[in-house]
Amino acid sequence: MKTTDLLAKKSAHTETGLSEQDLPLYFAATPGWTQDGPRIVKTYQFKNYYETLAFVNAIAYTIHEEDHHPELTVTYNRCVVKFDTHTVNGGKGGISENDFICAAKIDVIFTQTFG
Repeated sequence: MKTTDLLAKKSAHTETGLSEQDLPLYFAATPGWTQDGPRIVKTYQFKNYYETLAFVNAIAYTIHEEDHHPELTVTYNRCVVKFDTHTVNGGKGGISENDFICAAKIDVIFTQTFG
């Protein structure tokens, strides 16, 4: 799995989570993302609150287009992004390819805008 593979894909409804064997391949394609139980997480750092909110606004379009919405924690100079897929594992939630597709796309936005 490569970052470019994820960027070329679009999120789609799924009830299938990724296997424990597949997760390292996806994490390798999305540097800085880590696993926190049944979700993936990354913290983005900014100079100030204005940049933090600009990032949230910048990713809003992509999140909407992918129809895959993360949990966001916004503070003065950082934004914590957490993705999981609530439809996998019989509705209990977990990690799917959709989480990594969105993670890769958000990373590109961050790099192009603030990198």
